[in-house]
Amino acid sequence: MSIVRAKKHLGQHFLKDQNIACKITASLLPVTKGVLEIGPGMGVLTRHLLKDTKFSVLAIDIDQESIDYLHEELPAHKEQIIYGDFLKSNIRNFYTEPFSIIGNLPYNISSQIFFRILENRDLIPQVVCMIQKEVAERISASHGNKTYGILSVFLQTFYDIEYLFTVGEQVFDPPPKVKSAVIRLIRNKREKLDCDEKLFFNIVKSGFNQRRKTLRNSLKSIISPDFASETLSLRPEQLSVEDFITLCKEIQQANK
Repeated sequence: MSIVRAKKHLGQHFLKDQNIACKITASLLPVTKGVLEIGPGMGVLTRHLLKDTKFSVLAIDIDQESIDYLHEELPAHKEQIIYGDFLKSNIRNFYTEPFSIIGNLPYNISSQIFFRILENRDLIPQVVCMIQKEVAERISASHGNKTYGILSVFLQTFYDIEYLFTVGEQVFDPPPKVKSAVIRLIRNKREKLDCDEKLFFNIVKSGFNQRRKTLRNSLKSIISPDFASETLSLRPEQLSVEDFITLCKEIQQANK
């Protein structure tokens, strides 16, 4: 098998630049032994990872053609390259100890992957990934920025996020229509929220789903008419993670 066909419905754009691959894998800090690669494709990152004895590598891909290709190219590592859907797999079957995630994530499901990571944040202290530049900027944006949104708040609640570098279109086959970026997420010290987590997520989603409105208007279904807080006069992008937590505690107290 000489090459894997990039499949549009899977959002595949195979990285072909070895220098970029080296930079991405070098960005992975040795905070865990286990490393799971999502979507190895033709194995450009995989080969660099397998050479590094600091890591115990497992790669998962939903594309059987990619799996067959890598099994043929890397026969000594067949057991480490598995077929599966990361979004539907039981993440806790991959490693019994905390593990890091790395990958050139498919643009069309990157947000879903991040939400899955959030659900299992106790097991995933680090993520290094390449995603669409616009999404990377949104995730790493601070409050007050127009690109700051739901995913920014959710991820920044539990991870410190670092925008590492921008990647041009021509290092991929086929080239995407947009630029890409590599970011690193490192689990912060917040083990749990000081408020009801379900209510917190609901407040953030409701606020940003009507982001042009003040929170007083966008949170009408959550707060009572007589609930008072100076924060309600603001729009959601003006609130930091801590501000959202404080607001959640205030609403939770008022609802008792």
